[in-house]
Amino acid sequence: MKILGIDPGLRTTGFGLIEKQGQKIFYLASGTVKTVDGTLPDRLKTIFSSVAEIVERYRPDCSAVEIVFVNVNPQSTLLLGQARGAAICALVNANLPVAEYTALQVKQGVVGHGKAKKEQVQEMVQRLLQLPSLPGPDAADALGVAICHAHSVDSLSALSKLAPGLAKRGMRVKAGRLIG
Repeated sequence: MKILGIDPGLRTTGFGLIEKQGQKIFYLASGTVKTVDGTLPDRLKTIFSSVAEIVERYRPDCSAVEIVFVNVNPQSTLLLGQARGAAICALVNANLPVAEYTALQVKQGVVGHGKAKKEQVQEMVQRLLQLPSLPGPDAADALGVAICHAHSVDSLSALSKLAPGLAKRGMRVKAGRLIG
């Protein structure tokens, strides 16, 4: 299974592609999409078209996107959310399933704890994927999102198989927790 991870950003959007074979993961590609200074619609178009081009080139089976962190500055959060929306639209437009993970979940899935620093994520991504050098921070975050999904996809699949039986008993699973 090829997994495309996206770390959205209005100036720089990271992408990372890995392949999951059984319990092993392998690096395929990574990089960044940079938007030139310009109008917001032009930047969003660049993100949309670039993500669409990445999908067309690498043909992933699924995708995962980092959920926007709410900043102190609401305007920055809103702009980041729009960049994220442009990336998600490109993925959905290509009929790819999209999973979403918080930065905390990504850090836990890659480093083992949610308070890891960016440098720690970069180092663990390098180790897990046996890369010759540290990936850039945005590409590392995107690869981290893909790795997080690779670790989670089996659990999510098992939960989805249990869901109908739980629903018959008036229970459901939300965000990985049993609610009843």
